[in-house]
Amino acid sequence: MRIFVTGATGVVGRRLVPLLLSAGHAVTAVARSQEKRAALERQGAAAVVVDLLAAGAVRRAVAGHDAVVNLATHIPPSTLRMLLPGAWRENDRIRRFASAILVDAAIAGGASRFVQESFAPIYDDQGEAWIDERSSVRPARNTRSILDAERSAARFSETGRVGVVLRFAGFYGLDAFHVHDLARAVQKGFAPLPGSSDAFISAVSHDDAATAVVAALSAASAGVYNVADDEPLRHRAYVDALADALGVPSPRLPPSWLGRFMGSPGELLSRSQRISNGKLRGECGWTPRYPSVREGWRAVVAELRPTPPAGKAAAHGTA
Repeated sequence: MRIFVTGATGVVGRRLVPLLLSAGHAVTAVARSQEKRAALERQGAAAVVVDLLAAGAVRRAVAGHDAVVNLATHIPPSTLRMLLPGAWRENDRIRRFASAILVDAAIAGGASRFVQESFAPIYDDQGEAWIDERSSVRPARNTRSILDAERSAARFSETGRVGVVLRFAGFYGLDAFHVHDLARAVQKGFAPLPGSSDAFISAVSHDDAATAVVAALSAASAGVYNVADDEPLRHRAYVDALADALGVPSPRLPPSWLGRFMGSPGELLSRSQRISNGKLRGECGWTPRYPSVREGWRAVVAELRPTPPAGKAAAHGTA
């Protein structure tokens, strides 16, 4: 297939593009900087510059592609900035307007498949219950535009094509700034994760998210698919698994009411969300590499602490 990918240099996109190329697909990838475009071209992708809010330019760029994968977002660049309401405005514009423009272009250009990124933590708090794609959603202020993007994908499906929405659970990976922030906090004995210690948190590694996109390109049915690991953990187990991987004691958790003072992100993180990946597994044959963050945290920490070259450990005082 000829596949058009936005967000190609983001945490999922940079993993997705090599997977698509290795599978024999022809990939057109959107990147803003010359350095990033050059890196994509070295991999074998055709790299382009496109203003995703310029309908004419998007239509010309998308024409002739069999599938469009929209991973474009504009996430605030730090944990602190994520707590500021104004920091999400550009992300809202991309999800609300760019997604609609891309769907229009995909329809006009003859694409048969459209994959739209989405965000699983918009699900309402379900306590101990498992959450599937039929469960109720309740976006917070900073995630309301998710539903606009999902409606655009549904509009693509209404034309008889396959529009797939991937609701990703909470991302984690070596190149996520919030992972580094959390690891530093846990090493100091504190885990700033709001909500009850018994609440469930669902996660998915960047690597597993990329393979889920590949799987979605073969989905027989349009609609929403959850992308989460097999075993959501309770907040206490989630941070303890990270502490264990780091080799430090179990950290303190904040009081459950702290989320009320952390704005929309805190409100979302406080919810208990035991998200099922059963639909994606059953219909697309997707299996996460990391069944839970227990395995995933160990892999991330191993990359944070690479094995030093022979003869260097003693010199630098490392184990």
